[in-house]
Amino acid sequence: MLVDGEGTAGDVLSAAKVNFFIDRLEAIGRFGLFLWNVLRCTFKRPVRFKLMLEQMEKIGVDSVPIITLSSLAIGAIFALQMVSFLTPFRAEIATGSAVALTMAREFAPVVTTLMLIAKNGSAMAAELGTMKVTEQLDAMATMSVDPVHYLVVPRVVAAFFMFPVLTLLANVIGVFGAFIVATGAYELEPATYLDQMFLFVGPNDIYSGLIKAAVMGVIVATICTYHGLHSQTGARGVGESSTRAVVASSVAILVADYLMATVMMAVMY
Repeated sequence: MLVDGEGTAGDVLSAAKVNFFIDRLEAIGRFGLFLWNVLRCTFKRPVRFKLMLEQMEKIGVDSVPIITLSSLAIGAIFALQMVSFLTPFRAEIATGSAVALTMAREFAPVVTTLMLIAKNGSAMAAELGTMKVTEQLDAMATMSVDPVHYLVVPRVVAAFFMFPVLTLLANVIGVFGAFIVATGAYELEPATYLDQMFLFVGPNDIYSGLIKAAVMGVIVATICTYHGLHSQTGARGVGESSTRAVVASSVAILVADYLMATVMMAVMY
């Protein structure tokens, strides 16, 4: 009986593993089809410029305060740490170049994207999830309006354009915050500080961060809208879809950042 029991438990565990694997494959397949549908609808007429501009305002203009505050704080804190680290080596004047390079290549696109996931990504998932729960998506389909074309594409296009713009803003504000701390609190020579910064920071450093931001914007908008459109019924289902969207998009952009950084290190630098 014990052997039979162990065998039965083993069979149940094996079946659970198989079902889990199949569920994951089905989820990957559904997301792949969703990506293809988004790509197809991106070049489909009519082009909804008004909806795109509305989403650009939500993602871009409305996010300026939080991006400004976060990037200013990050630049100031990073300058504080770098000056403390470089002072024993008598190399504190390199603080400007270190902050500018790090902000341009990594901090600005990643931190901007994480802030926008918290602000806009969760809102996308919750908004589309609520529309599904209240059967607004079914009503759109009844009127021959494709929800992906009407709701998803404007958000993806807006994210593609606005994430780099906000990343550029984060670059400027972060470098400004670092400049204030380095020259004000630690009395570094402003002219030499700026000269060292412009000496080591090139256009490719800026371009790489902007490219990362554009790709991350598409990733975030796609994942968040996907989870919103696949929300379960009820308020709990909408909340869970928003949580899954934030977690999945945050992990995805970190993985994508590493992959893009690896490629750019080999190609651009």
